Amino acid sequence: MLINSKKAEESAILNLAYSVCAAARTAPKACGIDYLETAILTGEDKDRLTAEMRKIGESHGESGKFFCRDADNVDASGAVVLVGAKYETRGLNERCKLCGFDNCGACGKAGAACVFTSMDLGIALGSAVSLVADNRVDNRIMFTIGQAASKLGLLGDYKMIMGIPLSTSGKSVFYDRK
Repeated sequence: MLINSKKAEESAILNLAYSVCAAARTAPKACGIDYLETAILTGEDKDRLTAEMRKIGESHGESGKFFCRDADNVDASGAVVLVGAKYETRGLNERCKLCGFDNCGACGKAGAACVFTSMDLGIALGSAVSLVADNRVDNRIMFTIGQAASKLGLLGDYKMIMGIPLSTSGKSVFYDRK
């Protein structure tokens, strides 16, 4: 059997995307509580995402052009891994106050995010992209992907979302961007 490079690279990206979801899941979490979710986008779902990214970018005029630039990068990528976190609090209440509120109830009532949410997301993203780098696949962490994914409701009530596009090409699509 002959497997050409295009097919091998497509398979490598998808297999790696599954492992990236596992790496995000097993990353350490504050208080040992897991409020993370992951998903993989390819094909038409990835196209829907980039269409939404362009829509957001165009609606913000000149200041939103980077959404369109990032959408071009996603178009040139084989898959996107979404990593999202819920705004749930950890129940530390008055012992914490890192969010700026008196307790977890006040944080939740204000619709604010527990600081541990962003910390958990950051640790999970670091774990995920280090695995990608170890596999020599080009990637970036993009909040623009997360904004579009959130608007499309791709992770349901997981509101803090980042995206990791995965690309194998002769030259990284994430450099020399306009």
